[in-house]
Amino acid sequence: MRKYLLIGVSAFVLGAGTMAYISPIAQATSSTKGQTYKMLELFGDVLQTVDAQYVSEVDNKKLIEAALDGMLTSLDPHSGYLSPDSFEDMQDTTRGEYGGLGIEVTSEDGVVKVISPMDGTPAARAGIQAGDYITSVNGQSVLGLTVNEAVKQMRGPAGESVTLTIAREKTDPFDVKLTREIIKPKAAIARMEGDYGYVRLPGFNEKATDALTAAITELKTKNPNMKGLVFDLRNNPGGLLDQAVGVSDVFLDGGEVVSQRGRDPRDIQRYNAKPGDLLNGLPVVVLINQGSASAAEIVAGALQDRHRAELVGITSFGKGSVQTVIPLRGGADGALKLTTARYFTPSGRSIQKTGIAPDLEVAQTKEQAQDIANRVWFSEASFKNALNADEGKSRQGVHTPAEAPPPGFDEKKGDFQLDRAIAVLKAGSVQAVPKLPKPAAKIAEVTAKAAAAAGKAPPVEKK
Repeated sequence: MRKYLLIGVSAFVLGAGTMAYISPIAQATSSTKGQTYKMLELFGDVLQTVDAQYVSEVDNKKLIEAALDGMLTSLDPHSGYLSPDSFEDMQDTTRGEYGGLGIEVTSEDGVVKVISPMDGTPAARAGIQAGDYITSVNGQSVLGLTVNEAVKQMRGPAGESVTLTIAREKTDPFDVKLTREIIKPKAAIARMEGDYGYVRLPGFNEKATDALTAAITELKTKNPNMKGLVFDLRNNPGGLLDQAVGVSDVFLDGGEVVSQRGRDPRDIQRYNAKPGDLLNGLPVVVLINQGSASAAEIVAGALQDRHRAELVGITSFGKGSVQTVIPLRGGADGALKLTTARYFTPSGRSIQKTGIAPDLEVAQTKEQAQDIANRVWFSEASFKNALNADEGKSRQGVHTPAEAPPPGFDEKKGDFQLDRAIAVLKAGSVQAVPKLPKPAAKIAEVTAKAAAAAGKAPPVEKK
């Protein structure tokens, strides 16, 4: 419910002449409203001129929808206008079933960029990676399109083929041919790794909490002597807030999970776990990486702050904002997806831009370690119009990660981050686990050479 503050205007009548004194607040309000009406009139004039004089006939409905989306996306990368079809697609996504390729995308400077491929989908099997740019779909450029327009081209009936043109750093653009499937993201994947359980959660759709609960219950039933659990949130793009709270509740014995704070500093909403820890205190390690976003970061931050789990991997994406979907005329006119608040962990940390840093930083591959040392990774902080971070904090810059696979480790068959997570469980804590030698990744080799040639100082490592 929107709250309106009505400000009265006081008038003083002096003698035969009437003079009105209007408070500065009322003057500013009146001036702002007048400017708004003037700009709305300007919008109508522009629309009328385009309709009358553009080189070919235009669809005014599409123009207005594009204007609405442009207005909202100018606020931040996650606000936008959903047409009735897009609103229906979004509802299908949160229900966990739709026809498509299985990619979580966003828009950066008019280019569609991959946040994360979803497990077990055509995109994941084809090797689509976080940070990839999608420049065309079936030979048609998607440059300059909204995310909703681009997604609409990628979705469709199962069984049809789609060719994406991918732009990736250090490679020439290339085409990837995929076949659409009914996307039914597996809500939870569970198995044993020796004496320790492993559960992977690919997303936070409506079934996430129930599926996680069922997976852990089955592991415990079949393995009563299970010594601990690795909870894998890598490349988990997030989803529903209530599911983030529910998933956290599986591990926590009551207490705060997350709070959200709106424009008014007094507007704070807190979400708490219920009493009862499904694992009865068994140790937990959470795996995160640059593709862990939104709801995944809420869970990771809550378990870290509440000292219920330690985190292994690399810093998460940093999407710490709340989007409220506001149907227009019950959805008949689509909906607004509007950023209305920021997320904060139980200790009061903002997730926005900075992300959640692991307790033990571990690169998955030697190449990833080198990349972390050489370039700033794609994250929420990469967006020009992203909401500001909390209290001027900034994301960690280029640096050499603490650990990476040692020589001789088979990166194709092994999962180094998982191995280190299990090592932490065996040792009892990140502090107790024997540390590996720091990787040989060198800071910004290429950038340093270029800077030297230009007579500039090379970047300084931040630790």
